[in-house]
Amino acid sequence: MTETVYGGGCLCGWIRYEAIGPANNPHTCSCRQCQRHSGSLTTAWVEFPRDSVSWTGPGGVPSTFRSSEMTSRAFCPKCGSSIGAIDDAPTIELLIGGFDEADQAALRPRFHSFEDRRPRWWHVDTGPDDSGSSEA
Repeated sequence: MTETVYGGGCLCGWIRYEAIGPANNPHTCSCRQCQRHSGSLTTAWVEFPRDSVSWTGPGGVPSTFRSSEMTSRAFCPKCGSSIGAIDDAPTIELLIGGFDEADQAALRPRFHSFEDRRPRWWHVDTGPDDSGSSEA
């Protein structure tokens, strides 16, 4: 059985990565740290073991900012794009929007963390997949 390789990176392409599946714990989060890190009310994350993620772009490993006792937020030092979080535990959480093919079923969020911090109008649709798409 072959494992899925998920590619992605920042806006300018300086930071690129490959994560070898399976994708673990895809979810959305509305905690205050995620809001400030992304500039969005909600982020969408997926986790991979640290040894399953390779930094493949010309920029190598992303820059980090220590955001709590257990994690650092990762970003591109050139364009400022948020990449994810590099935990002290052997886990890297990547923002789903940075993947080249973010619409894969394995990356679909399954739950929402810190629901009490999300706007009342925001929710994760846990119903059947919507086969339609709209692009801005």
